[in-house]
Amino acid sequence: MYAQPDNLDDALRLLRDNDSIQPRTTDAAVPWTILSGGTDVYPSSFEKSMPRRILDIHSLDELKHIDQDATRIRIGAGITWSDLISATLSPAFDALKLAAREVGSVQIQNQATLVGNLCNASPAADGVPPLLVLGALVELKSITGVRELPLSEFILGNRITARHSDEMVTAIVIPVKSTTGHSTFLKLGARKYLIISISMVAARLACDEQGVITEAAVSVGSCSLVAQRLNTLEQQLISQRVDSDLAALVSAAHIESLAPIDDVRSSAHYREQASLELIQRTLTSLGKSLT
Repeated sequence: MYAQPDNLDDALRLLRDNDSIQPRTTDAAVPWTILSGGTDVYPSSFEKSMPRRILDIHSLDELKHIDQDATRIRIGAGITWSDLISATLSPAFDALKLAAREVGSVQIQNQATLVGNLCNASPAADGVPPLLVLGALVELKSITGVRELPLSEFILGNRITARHSDEMVTAIVIPVKSTTGHSTFLKLGARKYLIISISMVAARLACDEQGVITEAAVSVGSCSLVAQRLNTLEQQLISQRVDSDLAALVSAAHIESLAPIDDVRSSAHYREQASLELIQRTLTSLGKSLT
């Protein structure tokens, strides 16, 4: 079954009605697969059959806006990576824009959405580390209401999220208070482009007029089932001068919680060493940009 609703309310009603049906047939028991860009859904169909119930939200213009008020920036679920690259955003979003340029090819960037990347919930999702350092919230809407979850509580594991079957992720919300300073993003793969990462790091630093760090956020992806913020390192960065040797603060103890795995792309040991190097390079780069 395929549905392409004309508006968001109709889409949410379909999700609700499907969720409340007492299964009379096999099809009635199958949940909707929400399709926006389709760059994850279609390739996965080569490994397994296409979803039997597709809810196509690609044409919902109400999801294709980036809005801002005094307290938050709201990135609609229909915003593509290319939209993000061209958007006028503060330097705190530089990490997200750099990640956007690393997602597949330009053709993929034109089609794929940031929210789709999150909902796919791959440990190697490029959008997650940059959003973590921005304190991102996930907006989930059903026909009966809206709730928001911190991104760290939305992605629960490999391909697992906290979205209920009658809900749709309609936006990513960034608190304005988390958009101070500068950010950057580094990704390591077997080659430069069109590659799933071995490790990736995003960081955001803000400092006062004396060059003392007042805010620090550092996250690592592809080295655990869910990308993680490095809280201990962040605390150590606070009150440091941006022109000091920030890389020297980084130690193996800061990434002990990651528990990287061995797989076809890398050994766990290599991931650990690569992550440490990426963190050091990221902090050095940010320190220079803030001096």
